[in-house]
Amino acid sequence: MKAVRGTAAALLVLLAVPGCSAAPASTPVRSSPVSTPAGVPVQTPSGATDAAWLQLMTPMNEGAVELLTMAADRATDPGLRSWATDLAAAHRAELDRMRPLLRQLGLPATNVHEGHEMPGMVTPGDLAQARAAKGAAFEKVVVVQIREHLEHSARVSRSEVDAGSEAAAKKLAASLVEARAAELDALKRVAT
Repeated sequence: MKAVRGTAAALLVLLAVPGCSAAPASTPVRSSPVSTPAGVPVQTPSGATDAAWLQLMTPMNEGAVELLTMAADRATDPGLRSWATDLAAAHRAELDRMRPLLRQLGLPATNVHEGHEMPGMVTPGDLAQARAAKGAAFEKVVVVQIREHLEHSARVSRSEVDAGSEAAAKKLAASLVEARAAELDALKRVAT
């Protein structure tokens, strides 16, 4: 029950961002009862957590891939360059699994979070900052942004595992949680 409340709170925060929604109005969602802390059952859309997770993780990964590709090309530290190359490839593979799930759930391929400043999201402003930086300053931008991305994407993926209803989305989220732990460990070794 504690996990459901925590996930519901996280989903409410996500939905509170202007222009954010779990699914477009035309997406059919099923309702399932969830008990509130007071024990009163309420109806919540089944599949909404899956939709919110996919619609957040997809642009999060897309932005991270852009920054990681830049790091693979421009980092002066060979370890960071190699790590960024490998992580960009892993994120592209995740996107190859996310996009069919978006279609399966009838969700748009567009970024519903366009222009939103959200934790873990590599924004156009972040990319501009990275493009303007050189040497160690550039590498610091990469490390800070990607660490935040990995930490936050692990957090929201755990929420999907706990509260999602679509088996394929939950399976992908579980694999991301595991991958993020290994990726954060690798980042610690590279960034020291």
